[in-house]
Amino acid sequence: MIDSFINYLEFEKKASPHTVDAYRRDLEQFEEFTSLSFEINDISQGTHSELRAWVIDLVDRGLSATSVNRKIATLRSYYKFLLRSRIISSDPTYKLKSLKTPKKLPEFVQESVIESVLNESIYEQSFEGQRDKMVMEFLYLTGVRLSELIGLHWSDINLIEDSVKVLGKRKKERIIPITKGLKQNILLYKKVFEERFSKLGQSDYFIVSNQQNQSYPMMIFRIVRHYLDLFAQTSKRSPHVLRHTFATHLLNKGADLNAVKDLLGHANLAATQLYTHNSMEKLKAVFEQAHPKA
Repeated sequence: MIDSFINYLEFEKKASPHTVDAYRRDLEQFEEFTSLSFEINDISQGTHSELRAWVIDLVDRGLSATSVNRKIATLRSYYKFLLRSRIISSDPTYKLKSLKTPKKLPEFVQESVIESVLNESIYEQSFEGQRDKMVMEFLYLTGVRLSELIGLHWSDINLIEDSVKVLGKRKKERIIPITKGLKQNILLYKKVFEERFSKLGQSDYFIVSNQQNQSYPMMIFRIVRHYLDLFAQTSKRSPHVLRHTFATHLLNKGADLNAVKDLLGHANLAATQLYTHNSMEKLKAVFEQAHPKA
């Protein structure tokens, strides 16, 4: 039944390849655990006792609460699928509780640091240098996810409407406006792109390797980490930090929360509201510094 569930995720729920792989891996790990510990080879027959035993085993092996909760979420999705398919008559995850996790504020980069990171003087004029600059600018100025940037084609960039079409989670499309400055830099990047690879096809990927192959996660990670290492003091230096920075800076400047939600492609406000905590911390700092009774 695992394969049926995976097909459901992939073709009906339109889950991302990353999510599909993670769910399959979790279920295969649980299957291995029940086989070795309880001699149960079909996890559709699993009960609350086996599920709880696996969670305890994961904790004993030192997995973080966040990682354990993600695996619990996988189990919940799987058994709900079995319940809807009438494979089982009751949900064994009904009493399974998630672990408590400490709330962490999203890390972001200060505006002064971003100005230094995006300073054109630190980027070479070669294709590689201008591509790297576009990666940093595009992540910060649009707030797109890593997977969304990797999947972007030149045909998704509309320089007439000053917008970009992004294919987000669950294959949901959204339109993000681009600034005049970003538009000009896209045109400059397009020029060096065509000089390097001759004619530009609309089906070509927007960010590519030196051999014009589609970019990949580790490539983008290396680019972001390299340039953030030059200036940033944050402990995390990933593409997602630039997405956090995009949202935090917008809210710090008074952007509407619902507008930021739509730009980020969040399904609900709860995910976006995390960034309001960073804005609140800034307001508190200003208050404590400026108010005579603080």
